[in-house]
Amino acid sequence: MLLPDLPLSTPSLLFPAISLLMLAYTNRFLGLASVVRALHANWQSTQEPLLLEQIQNLRRRIQIIKHMQSLGVLSLMLCVVSMTCLFFGGQAAGQGAFGVSLVLMLGSLTLCLLEIQMSGRALDLQLRDVKCREG
Repeated sequence: MLLPDLPLSTPSLLFPAISLLMLAYTNRFLGLASVVRALHANWQSTQEPLLLEQIQNLRRRIQIIKHMQSLGVLSLMLCVVSMTCLFFGGQAAGQGAFGVSLVLMLGSLTLCLLEIQMSGRALDLQLRDVKCREG
């Protein structure tokens, strides 16, 4: 099947989006890192089971964020490869690299959605603890 030519400008459209996404991912990672440090210090002094459950949730979320970041970086790298191929007249290779780049970005965004869901569950744990102490 013959695809229409992919202009060089199309892959370049992803650059600002990927850059902003990577910044958001890094901010999430840094925010979680500070929460983990605080919870770990608190857990060492209290040994409270709820804190351990929260720390385990954060460990999983940090792993997911690392994978999100990796897929985002790979997506950006393949955008560069795509643009390079298109610049030098390699339409088929440029289209292929751009297609894989889009799939990687989709994977990164899917992991982001999963991590957001886990974040909500972590907040539910915290609120459950508050409700138990009130009752």
